[in-house]
Amino acid sequence: MLCLLLAGCGEDAGETLLRDYQQHLAETLSLEPPSRSAPANIAAFPERDQRLFEIAETREGMLDIFALRKCHIANLVAGRNNQLGKVAAPSQRWLYELQLWRKLSGCWNTDVPESLSADSRERLAHLTRTKTAELPQVSWNALFASDEWVKNFSRASSPLSPEALDEVEPRSAALAYLREATLHQFDRDWQPDSSTLEGHLKTLQERPLSAELLRTLLLTEQRLVEASTMLEQALDGDAESACRGAADAVADAPEVARLSAWLDDLERAARHWFEAIDALLEVQVAPPPAVADYRRSWLSLTHADAPLPAFHAARDHHAALRQRLARQCQ
Repeated sequence: MLCLLLAGCGEDAGETLLRDYQQHLAETLSLEPPSRSAPANIAAFPERDQRLFEIAETREGMLDIFALRKCHIANLVAGRNNQLGKVAAPSQRWLYELQLWRKLSGCWNTDVPESLSADSRERLAHLTRTKTAELPQVSWNALFASDEWVKNFSRASSPLSPEALDEVEPRSAALAYLREATLHQFDRDWQPDSSTLEGHLKTLQERPLSAELLRTLLLTEQRLVEASTMLEQALDGDAESACRGAADAVADAPEVARLSAWLDDLERAARHWFEAIDALLEVQVAPPPAVADYRRSWLSLTHADAPLPAFHAARDHHAALRQRLARQCQ
């Protein structure tokens, strides 16, 4: 008894629900409980040079910038080039590039270009075209270079506790804001707010929710597969002697009710979170190959081997076996 208690020390509450269910299923079917295997670790997030776009630095002399003084970009450029600007967070660099694009493109659509020399007018046109083309990649880099986003997929994480599932929906407001910021970056009527942006990034930094959900899905899929193996063993054996009355005993057990409620909550929370991530990534530029691979393997809502679809398939398969048990073992 003491050994069993010690083995459970530090066990995640979700793991306990799964263990109790497996134990009850084994006792009901007169089988040995399965040997619980540790699920695979989540993959490492792509390295910095694999996930970011390389954007060439734009260099213009101070005299050239002065020639465009009617566009009011000198102070902005000076702020970007000072010591604080050079070490600014990725999100702040995106706000700078967004403001610079708005000033350049706004200036181009006034009568200012007509007052410039031919060289200065061409320089303004070139800068405007360049910054317009770069802005979607800059916003991508702002997200994928941020510690807040990268650490949300940290491998140094644990499965999500059942009570923490309630945090998923309110925290997804951060993902919704990031999507809105990306979607409306060329919309002059939308005004970004630095403190709001940083607040939402801080929400992502507070806990690695993406990684925790991925780990929980992997763990739960593994335990459901193990439980399904027990059901298959019982169903393939002597049904009359091995499983008579088992279906009712399984269906009526409190362990089953608790697990079923938690699985519903987990599926709802995970789907909500990863749909929000999917919606955010859908409004971004086409990703670098390493990120596309990671998204397909770990964040996909439809790819069969991704954690959420694999969890859903394991749950459906287990439910089908339970129904077969009910028919075969009446």
